Amino acid sequence: MGTESTQKERLFNRWIWIISIAIPVVVAILFGVKIPGAEPLGFLPPIYATINGLTAVLLVAALWAIRNGKRRTHQNLMGTCIGLSLLFLVMYVVYHMTSESTPYGGEGFLRLLYYFILISHILLSIAVVPLVLRTYAKAYLSDFAGHRKLARITFPIWFYVAVSGVVVYLMISPYYPY
Repeated sequence: MGTESTQKERLFNRWIWIISIAIPVVVAILFGVKIPGAEPLGFLPPIYATINGLTAVLLVAALWAIRNGKRRTHQNLMGTCIGLSLLFLVMYVVYHMTSESTPYGGEGFLRLLYYFILISHILLSIAVVPLVLRTYAKAYLSDFAGHRKLARITFPIWFYVAVSGVVVYLMISPYYPY
């Protein structure tokens, strides 16, 4: 990698860390903010769960595309996955700004399983942000060896976050008040 490329990567990395810290901080702050007089947007959880499911499917399709030499298709699918993840995040925050959190009503083993999946989903969704952005930056900077190496870590985590988001929704949906 040349000097200019190294400087670009440093700049990207600085912004990646700023964004990676800002997103969970802003989400945590907004999670505690309720829009006065707003009707609960109970229609959003199945939509953002579907977005998570679609993201998981497209991640697999993107993996298939790159393994079959379809770089442009891979790029388009990965860009779509990033866009869907941003859309999910906006909808998730808006939902929680208009609605109270729904407590899980299951008991016993299912309750433990739900909280294990939920907590791992939340923690890994925070961790995946810098991984996705760094992996994207590596490809953008044409560091394809670095991109592949990092993608081997990023893909399974992002895939787990997408799938576990659907599972969390399916487990809590019977307890939604609407």
